[in-house]
Amino acid sequence: MVDVDSALRASAYSGKKRARGSGDDKEEKKSRKIEPFQPGDALEKEKADAFSMWLVITLGLSVGLLMRYVLMPTLTEPEKILWVLPLMLVVLLPTLHRLIIPDKWSDRYDRGNWFRASFLYIFTWLAVSFLLVNPPLADIAPPTLAGGIDIAETEGVVDVAWTGGTYTIELNQNTVDVTLGMAVSDNVDAASATIVVSHWFHGAMVEELANGTVSEQTDHIATFAAVDAWERLDKSGNPKVIGHSEDIGVAWDLGTMGPGEHQIKIKLVEEGDPWAQNVWERTYTIVIIQVATA
Repeated sequence: MVDVDSALRASAYSGKKRARGSGDDKEEKKSRKIEPFQPGDALEKEKADAFSMWLVITLGLSVGLLMRYVLMPTLTEPEKILWVLPLMLVVLLPTLHRLIIPDKWSDRYDRGNWFRASFLYIFTWLAVSFLLVNPPLADIAPPTLAGGIDIAETEGVVDVAWTGGTYTIELNQNTVDVTLGMAVSDNVDAASATIVVSHWFHGAMVEELANGTVSEQTDHIATFAAVDAWERLDKSGNPKVIGHSEDIGVAWDLGTMGPGEHQIKIKLVEEGDPWAQNVWERTYTIVIIQVATA
Protein backbone atom coordinates (compact mmCIF):
# COMPACT_ATOMS: atom_id res chain seq x y z
CA MET A 1 0.00 0.00 0.00
CA VAL A 2 1.24 3.52 -0.88
CA ASP A 3 0.04 6.34 1.30
CA VAL A 4 -1.34 9.55 -0.17
CA ASP A 5 1.61 11.68 0.94
CA SER A 6 4.20 9.50 -0.88
CA ALA A 7 2.12 9.46 -4.06
CA LEU A 8 1.82 13.25 -4.12
CA ARG A 9 5.57 13.67 -3.66
CA ALA A 10 6.36 11.22 -6.48
CA SER A 11 3.95 13.00 -8.80
CA ALA A 12 5.50 16.40 -8.06
CA TYR A 13 9.04 15.07 -8.70
CA SER A 14 8.04 13.59 -12.07
CA GLY A 15 6.46 16.88 -13.11
CA LYS A 16 9.60 18.83 -12.30
CA LYS A 17 11.74 16.34 -14.23
CA ARG A 18 9.53 16.59 -17.28
CA ALA A 19 9.58 20.37 -17.08
CA ARG A 20 13.35 20.44 -17.03
CA GLY A 21 13.54 17.92 -19.85
CA SER A 22 11.14 19.89 -22.03
CA GLY A 23 13.25 23.03 -21.50
CA ASP A 24 16.39 21.23 -22.63
CA ASP A 25 14.59 20.04 -25.73
CA LYS A 26 13.57 23.59 -26.54
CA GLU A 27 17.13 24.84 -26.11
CA GLU A 28 18.45 22.02 -28.30
CA LYS A 29 15.88 22.76 -30.98
CA LYS A 30 16.70 26.44 -30.75
CA SER A 31 20.46 25.82 -31.15
CA ARG A 32 19.86 23.69 -34.24
CA LYS A 33 17.88 26.39 -35.97
CA ILE A 34 19.50 27.58 -39.27
CA GLU A 35 19.94 31.31 -39.47
CA PRO A 36 18.08 32.88 -42.38
CA PHE A 37 20.09 33.60 -45.55
CA GLN A 38 20.65 37.29 -46.17
CA PRO A 39 21.18 37.90 -49.90
CA GLY A 40 22.19 41.51 -49.43
CA ASP A 41 24.95 40.70 -46.97
CA ALA A 42 26.25 37.86 -49.15
CA LEU A 43 26.32 40.16 -52.17
CA GLU A 44 28.36 42.77 -50.31
CA LYS A 45 30.80 40.07 -49.20
CA GLU A 46 31.23 38.91 -52.82
CA LYS A 47 31.84 42.50 -53.91
CA ALA A 48 34.48 42.94 -51.21
CA ASP A 49 36.27 39.75 -52.32
CA ALA A 50 36.14 40.85 -55.98
CA PHE A 51 37.61 44.28 -55.18
CA SER A 52 40.39 42.60 -53.18
CA MET A 53 41.18 40.15 -55.99
CA TRP A 54 41.52 42.82 -58.67
CA LEU A 55 43.51 45.11 -56.37
CA VAL A 56 46.02 42.34 -55.63
CA ILE A 57 46.30 41.26 -59.29
CA THR A 58 46.88 44.88 -60.34
CA LEU A 59 49.54 45.28 -57.66
CA GLY A 60 51.36 42.09 -58.70
CA LEU A 61 51.26 43.14 -62.35
CA SER A 62 52.52 46.65 -61.56
CA VAL A 63 55.38 45.40 -59.39
CA GLY A 64 56.45 42.92 -62.09
CA LEU A 65 56.48 45.65 -64.75
CA LEU A 66 58.31 48.07 -62.46
CA MET A 67 61.03 45.57 -61.61
CA ARG A 68 61.50 44.55 -65.26
CA TYR A 69 61.49 47.92 -67.03
CA VAL A 70 62.69 50.31 -64.29
CA LEU A 71 64.94 48.46 -61.84
CA MET A 72 66.51 45.64 -63.89
CA PRO A 73 68.00 47.93 -66.59
CA THR A 74 70.00 49.66 -63.84
CA LEU A 75 71.63 46.37 -62.78
CA THR A 76 74.26 44.24 -64.48
CA GLU A 77 73.41 40.90 -62.87
CA PRO A 78 70.85 39.30 -60.54
CA GLU A 79 70.60 41.05 -57.17
CA LYS A 80 68.68 40.22 -53.98
CA ILE A 81 66.60 43.37 -54.31
CA LEU A 82 64.84 41.83 -57.31
CA TRP A 83 62.98 39.42 -55.02
CA VAL A 84 63.36 40.99 -51.55
CA LEU A 85 61.55 44.22 -52.45
CA PRO A 86 58.46 42.56 -54.01
CA LEU A 87 58.13 40.16 -51.07
CA MET A 88 58.37 43.00 -48.55
CA LEU A 89 55.34 44.63 -50.17
CA VAL A 90 53.18 41.78 -48.81
CA VAL A 91 53.00 43.55 -45.43
CA LEU A 92 51.40 46.58 -47.11
CA LEU A 93 48.40 44.66 -48.45
CA PRO A 94 46.05 45.43 -45.49
CA THR A 95 46.97 49.12 -45.60
CA LEU A 96 46.41 49.33 -49.37
CA HIS A 97 43.01 47.68 -49.01
CA ARG A 98 41.92 50.21 -46.38
CA LEU A 99 43.25 53.16 -48.40
CA ILE A 100 41.74 52.21 -51.75
CA ILE A 101 38.63 50.16 -50.99
CA PRO A 102 35.70 51.95 -49.22
CA ASP A 103 35.11 51.10 -45.56
CA LYS A 104 31.81 49.31 -46.15
CA TRP A 105 33.78 46.60 -47.97
CA SER A 106 37.25 46.81 -46.42
CA ASP A 107 35.78 46.38 -42.91
CA ARG A 108 34.64 42.89 -43.91
CA TYR A 109 38.18 41.56 -44.45
CA ASP A 110 39.69 39.14 -41.94
CA ARG A 111 42.87 37.08 -41.64
CA GLY A 112 41.63 34.63 -44.25
CA ASN A 113 41.38 37.46 -46.77
CA TRP A 114 44.95 38.63 -46.05
CA PHE A 115 46.26 35.08 -46.42
CA ARG A 116 44.58 34.57 -49.79
CA ALA A 117 45.55 38.05 -50.98
CA SER A 118 49.22 37.45 -50.09
CA PHE A 119 49.41 34.24 -52.11
CA LEU A 120 47.56 35.75 -55.07
CA TYR A 121 49.93 38.74 -55.11
CA ILE A 122 53.07 36.56 -54.95
CA PHE A 123 51.89 34.20 -57.69
CA THR A 124 50.83 37.12 -59.92
CA TRP A 125 54.19 38.84 -59.49
CA LEU A 126 56.11 35.61 -60.16
CA ALA A 127 54.08 34.79 -63.26
CA VAL A 128 54.48 38.28 -64.73
CA SER A 129 58.21 38.33 -63.94
CA PHE A 130 58.74 34.93 -65.56
CA LEU A 131 57.02 36.06 -68.75
CA LEU A 132 58.91 39.36 -68.94
CA VAL A 133 62.46 38.03 -68.48
CA ASN A 134 62.34 34.98 -70.75
CA PRO A 135 62.14 34.60 -74.53
CA PRO A 136 60.62 35.97 -76.64
CA LEU A 137 60.30 39.15 -74.53
CA ALA A 138 63.78 39.06 -72.95
CA ASP A 139 66.69 36.80 -72.05
CA ILE A 140 68.52 36.83 -68.72
CA ALA A 141 69.78 33.23 -68.77
CA PRO A 142 73.39 32.86 -69.94
CA PRO A 143 74.56 30.03 -72.17
CA THR A 144 75.98 27.07 -70.29
CA LEU A 145 77.39 23.60 -70.80
CA ALA A 146 74.79 20.93 -71.40
CA GLY A 147 76.52 18.20 -69.40
CA GLY A 148 79.86 19.33 -68.09
CA ILE A 149 82.98 17.93 -69.74
CA ASP A 150 84.02 14.48 -70.93
CA ILE A 151 86.78 12.70 -72.82
CA ALA A 152 86.58 10.38 -75.78
CA GLU A 153 86.98 6.68 -75.13
CA THR A 154 90.63 5.75 -75.44
CA GLU A 155 93.01 2.96 -74.56
CA GLY A 156 94.41 2.93 -71.04
CA VAL A 157 91.43 4.45 -69.22
CA VAL A 158 90.14 2.17 -66.45
CA ASP A 159 87.39 4.44 -65.13
CA VAL A 160 86.25 8.06 -65.04
CA ALA A 161 84.20 10.06 -62.54
CA TRP A 162 82.54 13.47 -62.78
CA THR A 163 81.78 14.99 -59.37
CA GLY A 164 81.42 18.60 -58.30
CA GLY A 165 83.36 20.06 -61.20
CA THR A 166 86.21 17.54 -60.96
CA TYR A 167 86.77 15.01 -63.73
CA THR A 168 88.86 12.06 -62.52
CA ILE A 169 90.59 9.73 -64.98
CA GLU A 170 92.01 6.44 -63.71
CA LEU A 171 94.71 4.85 -65.87
CA ASN A 172 96.37 1.47 -66.12
CA GLN A 173 99.36 2.98 -67.92
CA ASN A 174 101.70 5.95 -67.61
CA THR A 175 100.07 8.33 -70.09
CA VAL A 176 96.85 8.76 -72.05
CA ASP A 177 95.80 10.59 -75.22
CA VAL A 178 93.01 12.97 -74.23
CA THR A 179 90.31 14.42 -76.46
CA LEU A 180 88.28 16.84 -74.35
CA GLY A 181 84.65 17.51 -75.26
CA MET A 182 81.79 19.73 -74.11
CA ALA A 183 78.49 21.01 -75.53
CA VAL A 184 77.18 24.59 -75.43
CA SER A 185 73.51 24.99 -74.58
CA ASP A 186 71.33 28.11 -74.66
CA ASN A 187 67.63 28.89 -74.56
CA VAL A 188 67.81 31.16 -77.63
CA ASP A 189 70.84 30.68 -79.90
CA ALA A 190 73.89 28.73 -78.74
CA ALA A 191 75.76 29.39 -82.00
CA SER A 192 75.95 33.15 -81.39
CA ALA A 193 77.44 32.84 -77.91
CA THR A 194 81.10 33.69 -77.39
CA ILE A 195 83.21 30.86 -75.97
CA VAL A 196 86.62 31.20 -74.33
CA VAL A 197 88.36 27.99 -73.22
CA SER A 198 91.90 27.57 -71.88
CA HIS A 199 93.99 24.69 -70.53
CA TRP A 200 96.07 25.31 -67.38
CA PHE A 201 98.67 23.19 -65.60
CA HIS A 202 100.52 24.10 -62.38
CA GLY A 203 99.09 27.62 -62.51
CA ALA A 204 100.35 28.37 -66.02
CA MET A 205 98.31 28.44 -69.19
CA VAL A 206 99.25 25.61 -71.51
CA GLU A 207 97.04 26.64 -74.41
CA GLU A 208 94.06 28.77 -75.30
CA LEU A 209 91.69 26.30 -76.90
CA ALA A 210 88.97 28.67 -78.12
CA ASN A 211 88.19 32.38 -78.27
CA GLY A 212 85.30 33.45 -80.49
CA THR A 213 81.69 32.66 -81.23
CA VAL A 214 80.57 29.05 -81.08
CA SER A 215 79.64 29.12 -84.75
CA GLU A 216 83.27 29.99 -85.61
CA GLN A 217 84.63 26.84 -83.95
CA THR A 218 84.15 24.75 -87.09
CA ASP A 219 87.26 22.59 -86.60
CA HIS A 220 86.40 21.86 -82.98
CA ILE A 221 82.78 21.11 -83.88
CA ALA A 222 84.07 18.64 -86.46
CA THR A 223 86.38 17.05 -83.87
CA PHE A 224 83.43 16.53 -81.54
CA ALA A 225 81.33 15.00 -84.31
CA ALA A 226 84.16 12.63 -85.26
CA VAL A 227 84.28 11.02 -81.80
CA ASP A 228 82.65 7.60 -81.90
CA ALA A 229 82.11 7.18 -78.16
CA TRP A 230 82.44 9.19 -74.95
CA GLU A 231 83.30 7.86 -71.51
CA ARG A 232 80.21 9.09 -69.65
CA LEU A 233 76.95 7.53 -70.85
CA ASP A 234 73.39 7.61 -69.53
CA LYS A 235 71.19 4.55 -68.98
CA SER A 236 70.17 4.60 -72.64
CA GLY A 237 73.77 4.59 -73.82
CA ASN A 238 73.72 8.22 -74.97
CA PRO A 239 76.61 10.56 -74.09
CA LYS A 240 75.92 12.72 -71.05
CA VAL A 241 78.09 15.54 -72.36
CA ILE A 242 75.39 16.61 -74.86
CA GLY A 243 71.69 16.53 -74.08
CA HIS A 244 69.70 17.86 -77.04
CA SER A 245 70.03 18.24 -80.77
CA GLU A 246 70.12 22.04 -80.34
CA ASP A 247 73.27 21.81 -78.20
CA ILE A 248 76.53 22.42 -80.06
CA GLY A 249 79.40 20.07 -79.26
CA VAL A 250 83.04 21.18 -79.42
CA ALA A 251 86.16 19.12 -78.73
CA TRP A 252 89.94 19.54 -78.61
CA ASP A 253 92.86 17.14 -78.79
CA LEU A 254 94.89 17.89 -75.66
CA GLY A 255 97.62 15.47 -76.66
CA THR A 256 99.36 12.97 -74.41
CA MET A 257 98.88 13.64 -70.69
CA GLY A 258 100.28 11.97 -67.58
CA PRO A 259 99.22 11.86 -63.92
CA GLY A 260 98.51 15.25 -62.36
CA GLU A 261 95.90 17.99 -62.04
CA HIS A 262 94.89 20.16 -64.98
CA GLN A 263 92.42 23.06 -65.03
CA ILE A 264 90.02 23.87 -67.84
CA LYS A 265 88.72 27.44 -67.64
CA ILE A 266 85.53 28.16 -69.58
CA LYS A 267 83.69 31.42 -70.17
CA LEU A 268 80.47 31.79 -72.17
CA VAL A 269 79.04 35.21 -73.01
CA GLU A 270 76.01 36.41 -74.97
CA GLU A 271 74.17 39.67 -75.46
CA GLY A 272 71.30 39.86 -72.99
CA ASP A 273 68.12 41.81 -72.41
CA PRO A 274 67.73 43.80 -70.19
CA TRP A 275 71.34 43.21 -69.12
CA ALA A 276 74.04 44.00 -71.67
CA GLN A 277 75.71 40.61 -71.24
CA ASN A 278 74.76 37.24 -69.82
CA VAL A 279 77.97 35.62 -68.55
CA TRP A 280 78.70 32.08 -67.37
CA GLU A 281 82.15 31.08 -66.04
CA ARG A 282 83.51 27.86 -64.59
CA THR A 283 86.88 26.30 -63.81
CA TYR A 284 86.91 22.52 -64.00
CA THR A 285 89.69 20.25 -62.74
CA ILE A 286 90.92 17.15 -64.57
CA VAL A 287 92.67 14.73 -62.22
CA ILE A 288 94.67 11.93 -63.86
CA ILE A 289 95.62 9.02 -61.62
CA GLN A 290 97.53 5.86 -62.44
CA VAL A 291 95.84 3.05 -60.51
CA ALA A 292 97.44 0.03 -62.22
CA THR A 293 99.88 -0.99 -64.91
CA ALA A 294 98.92 -2.74 -68.10
